[in-house]
Amino acid sequence: MQTFKTSKARENILSRIRKGLSGQPLPMPFPDVEKDLTAIYPVTDIAQEEIFAEAFIKLGGKFIFCENEQELLYNINILHENRGWQKLLCADQRILKLFQNNKIDIMEPADPEVEDAEACITGCEMLVARTGSILLSSMQNLGRTASVYYPVHIVFAYANQIVHDIEDGITAIRKKYGELPSMINLTTGASRTADIEKTLVVGVHGPGEVFCFFINADL
Repeated sequence: MQTFKTSKARENILSRIRKGLSGQPLPMPFPDVEKDLTAIYPVTDIAQEEIFAEAFIKLGGKFIFCENEQELLYNINILHENRGWQKLLCADQRILKLFQNNKIDIMEPADPEVEDAEACITGCEMLVARTGSILLSSMQNLGRTASVYYPVHIVFAYANQIVHDIEDGITAIRKKYGELPSMINLTTGASRTADIEKTLVVGVHGPGEVFCFFINADL
């Protein structure tokens, strides 16, 4: 068997790591916090969709409240006209069929081969009210690409898809599928980075704009 020489400096580091791992683990500094997050994030009487909308807008998202699916059709149609989009994709068959049934021909099915679309519509697994985040997964149609590839991401969600915290969302996804999907994406606002000269740039690694259309009815 071939052996490799190890430098003295590297062996010193490895020995310290081994020694640290062999000892007793450090106790959790604030164990009660893990059991009861209300100590940090108190529960209020404000509706979950209002909490989500406030957090989402602070992150630069655009929140549109729709009383029903007909308002969803109207609002997306107005957005499409105002932006003058030439190609709007939809990765969700339910919404695509809803538009087709109402004879509104402004979108086409999402296709990984289509690279020049201005925007893409997807559903979501859950909305997380406290952080203003959107939970997506690989179980959705084109779940790994549709929400991150195009300049504008449009999400729609129903009233029974909103939860208070991330843990609640993960629990709901596990219950829905019986296990966790191979990928869960927690989207919090538009894509942004400050890696280059500490200047905030939006839309580098994903969409520069995120819209959330909230439908005040259960899915």
